[in-house]
Amino acid sequence: MVPPVQISNSGSRSVSTGVTLQVNICYPRPELNSKKLAILLHPWSWLGGNMHEPILKLLTRLLQDKNYYVIRYNSRGVGKSSGWPSFTGKAEGEDLNALVQEFLAEKPEIDSLTVIGYSHGSLIASLHTVLNPKVKTSHILLSYPLSPRGLLTMFQTGTYSLALRDILCNPEARLLLIYGDRDEFTSKSKYDEWVDTLRQTDGLKAQFDVVPVVDANHFWQSNGARSALQQAVDGWIS
Repeated sequence: MVPPVQISNSGSRSVSTGVTLQVNICYPRPELNSKKLAILLHPWSWLGGNMHEPILKLLTRLLQDKNYYVIRYNSRGVGKSSGWPSFTGKAEGEDLNALVQEFLAEKPEIDSLTVIGYSHGSLIASLHTVLNPKVKTSHILLSYPLSPRGLLTMFQTGTYSLALRDILCNPEARLLLIYGDRDEFTSKSKYDEWVDTLRQTDGLKAQFDVVPVVDANHFWQSNGARSALQQAVDGWIS
């Protein structure tokens, strides 16, 4: 059987924000003429989050099977990436935008971008703007850390609320939220209340979907939770 992708462990990439990021890039076979890019962001570096997170690897395999270019990378100050982690996430958001723009410049044929953030990574993912009209942009926010958001961002809650609003009010945007109903950091009732508030956003124009997963925690440790996560992402991007 022919492997679905060619994998390039590129090592590192210098971006315009002045840092060098440790990256792993999966390339589809050239004859597939892929025009799809997905970029995955890891949990909070201050608690050991990095691009080798098992959930990100799980999603990488799924995206590979769908013939995406897939980028996982260590944020600034993590692993072999240079720089120092910020407390607000602003610098990480700028790094994300720079990395995406520079990859798109190399692959101008790409017309679909999916930004996937897990836990703290979902905060950073939400900072990435919608690249309409040329590049269809989708966001998948997994285990969004709603309750500890202020502590994780030096109380820049407003910045992240506004970023979500910008996505929700963009008619070219697609947004998927996935969370477990047994998340250790945000209760199901708080997630549900938040989702209701987001659905009532004045000027809501984006495609907005929500998948609460039964018996899943923040870390997606059970096989059933991981299977449900895969199915949710697979169904949404297909």
